[in-house]
Amino acid sequence: MANETAPEFGSFATPMRALVFGAGGGIGAACVSILTAHPRMARVYAAARSAEAPWHFELEDEASIAAVAAAAGAEGPLDFVLVATGMLHSADQQPEKSWRSLDPAAMARAFAINATGPALIAKHTLGLLRRDAKSVFACLSARVGSIEDNRLGGWHAYRASKAALNMLIRNFAIELRQRNPQAICVGLHPGTVDTRLSKPFQTAVAPGKLFTPSTSARALLGVVDRLTVADSGRLWAWDGQPIPF
Repeated sequence: MANETAPEFGSFATPMRALVFGAGGGIGAACVSILTAHPRMARVYAAARSAEAPWHFELEDEASIAAVAAAAGAEGPLDFVLVATGMLHSADQQPEKSWRSLDPAAMARAFAINATGPALIAKHTLGLLRRDAKSVFACLSARVGSIEDNRLGGWHAYRASKAALNMLIRNFAIELRQRNPQAICVGLHPGTVDTRLSKPFQTAVAPGKLFTPSTSARALLGVVDRLTVADSGRLWAWDGQPIPF
């Protein structure tokens, strides 16, 4: 079971400022709740795709991403940016079981949400990370995006788009190493979480391996707290174990 102990964030400067994209989803909302209640936090910006959200953005609208980033950055450097977005299925799009099911529009949509959107968030937030102490940019990725770990095949668009995200994370980490040596850029695998994304596929999950959003969020934030610059550019699971790209 994932560790449910609240992270101490002792490796960060105090007070902390965090920006979460995808605050309307299960994991994103849980992370916002934990961060907001933490005594080290000065401000948590909760950006969501809901039109009613005070920090509204759309992954396919760069201007909205830039506006959220600029507003948060105007108040000072960011210690932690979390991209808690992603799409596996929708009402008219399901994971492919065979290459015969491939559809160009569905693939383009998966890449737009799972790779291009997070990349645009990185474009507008990496330069806002704190430079005089540890800072972290993290994206929710997935174990199924690992090329080396792929044993089952299928889910072509989702796997490929998450693999693309992993490559972007590695690229950003290399550039960050030159521009902001104390900054860290990683992918995070949350495990199988009881959210809308996993709902149609939960029957195959082993007992004890389906996490609540709060359980997963606490585990992931604990991983973030333990990260060092040597861990940058990699994909980390909820239990702190590295996953090959």
